[in-house]
Amino acid sequence: MNASVESARAPGQAMHARRGAWSWPWLLMALALPAAVLAALCVGRYPLALSQVSSALARLALPDGLAAWLPPVGATEYRVVAQVRLPRVLLAVLAGSSLAMCGAALQGAFRNPLVGPQILGISSGAAFGGCAAILLFSSLWMTLGLAFAGGLLAVAIVYMLGRSNGRTTILMLVLAGVVTSAFFSALISLTTYFADPNDSLPAIVFWLMGSFATATYTKLAAAVPPIVAGMGLLYALRFRINVLSLGDEQASAMGVAVEPLRWVLLGCATLVVSASVAVSGTVGWVGLVVPHIARMLVGPDHRVLLPASALIGGAYMVGVDTVARSATSAEIPLGVITALIGAPLFAWLLRRAQRRGAHHA
Repeated sequence: MNASVESARAPGQAMHARRGAWSWPWLLMALALPAAVLAALCVGRYPLALSQVSSALARLALPDGLAAWLPPVGATEYRVVAQVRLPRVLLAVLAGSSLAMCGAALQGAFRNPLVGPQILGISSGAAFGGCAAILLFSSLWMTLGLAFAGGLLAVAIVYMLGRSNGRTTILMLVLAGVVTSAFFSALISLTTYFADPNDSLPAIVFWLMGSFATATYTKLAAAVPPIVAGMGLLYALRFRINVLSLGDEQASAMGVAVEPLRWVLLGCATLVVSASVAVSGTVGWVGLVVPHIARMLVGPDHRVLLPASALIGGAYMVGVDTVARSATSAEIPLGVITALIGAPLFAWLLRRAQRRGAHHA
């Protein structure tokens, strides 16, 4: 098995070496995320200068003794940065990077560019759990717990529907995900029907469309452990995802337990997506489109594709959230903007792939 694994590692290393010569995508991605974060902290209905934001961040990070030597910043400006915008921006980075990394891992594991958390029903299951928690409990921890439970339930249903004759084919799994997603969407509609139109219904509807408007450090602290744990495990399995992307037969010949590994990846994705949905609502297209952009920049090797997807996803989500809260007087739901951007972009990517396939044929 070790010889087979090393033989499979060599092409990936060669590919990585060729891509490594193109350092400009990594420079671009490394600069895009902090630039998006700083822009988000400056832009808004209460605009701030970069010097004010920098001073506020430094005062937040440094002890009082050192902070006394910093340029002065007003109390209002400090509160806007430290208490309003910073937790929102950090939550956007966390949600965007996690959804993008999950999408890249799932697309590699299932060898299908159309696979994503929404296609497999994970997002719909987690959204139903979150809706039920808002309707019944109005508690962050219950929302997080029921969102994860809903995501796990969706994965279990997908597993039962997609398994036939002791095997689970990729096509059946994707079709089962579509059916499961439709089922949980119906349950979400039923939940909104029973919700109080003066109390829980507006909260559910606004939450379903996606928003970081209610971001707090408490939400950030609740989301960090499951998301970081899931992302860490996905990155630890990056080479095995490479092996899965070669095909089930070749992966089995190299000693990889294909089906258990695929369900471990699904479990990690469920944990990450459920935690993201619990704190931000349903934000579509990020896990579907961003991995394609990252793949165009750094190639298909998941050892570089996963971190690249996380960087691009974080910067993309921060940018979308900045537009959502500053473009108009009323905040635009995130799901609306990501769909308006993601659908045409994904159509262009499909046409581009189709033209390249026809050219090579």
